Formats: sequence, C-alpha cells, structure tokens
Amino acid sequence: MGRLANRSVVGMRRGFTLVEVLIVIVILGILAAVVVPAFSGVSDEVRKGAFIRDLKTYADAIEAYTARTGRFVGDSSSGEFPPELDGYLDRSEWERGTPIGGVWDVELMEQGITSGVGVHFQGGTNPGNDYMADIDARFDDGDLTTGVFRRLQDNTRFYYIIAD
Repeated sequence: MGRLANRSVVGMRRGFTLVEVLIVIVILGILAAVVVPAFSGVSDEVRKGAFIRDLKTYADAIEAYTARTGRFVGDSSSGEFPPELDGYLDRSEWERGTPIGGVWDVELMEQGITSGVGVHFQGGTNPGNDYMADIDARFDDGDLTTGVFRRLQDNTRFYYIIAD
C-alpha cells in the first residue's frame, strides 16, 4: 500500500498547476503590453517609407516617359493606371493603391499644376496634413504648400510635382 501512495504522488506532479499557468499568462501579457506599442509605430514608419519609394519610382517613370516622348502622361482617373506608363511600371502595383491608403493618380493641367503624380484620398481615408507633412519632410522641404511634394487645391490630393 505504501508503494501505491508514493507512485500516485509522483504521477500527479508531472503537470503544471493552475496557479503556475496563470503566472506565465500574466507575465506574457505584461511583455505584450510593453512590446506592442513599441512596434506599432514601426509599421507606420514602414508604410511612409514605402510610399516615398513608390512615389519617387512613379515620378521617375513619368519623367522618363516625358523625356522620351516629349509629352506628359495624360490625366487619369484616380486609381486608374495610365496607359502611357505600360512598360515603365507594373500595372498591378499601381492599382493596388498606396501603402498609406488612398489611390495613385496622375494629374495633367488640373489642380493648379501642369503635371504630377500622387495620392488621392477618397471616402474619408485621408490621414491628415500633419501625417503628410511628415512624409514631405523626409524628402522635400516639410511644407505642403511649396517644393516638389505638395497638397493640391482640394486637400485630398498630395502630389509630386513633375512640372508646374
């Protein structure tokens, strides 16, 4: 009888108690509360960087098209791929939209500029002037009313200006 009692006590000690499991869960919760806010800003920074990279790529493609043909890329509907850029850019990337929301757009003789490429925010997705001014400060002058990256007349469009 003494042997059976010892064997059952040893067998029961192989798992974790409820208290031990709860302590581990609390520790993981505390770590998550510390780590998640630190990384949430990182994804926003990555989106801003990707937007700048894509914007410069699209502006370079439009400038290459203009230099080669002597004409500006035509005005396109917001989100619609300009046919002149076929062979210069990947249509599916353009049509996917921008990394910061909104859709890509080309303007020609509209919104107070001769030619530009940028983002058009439609339907309440506009992150606001402060957000866009931060993007502007990363590669231009930080002022959305001057330089090559500007907020256009209707405040839902932010464009890299190819030609004034």
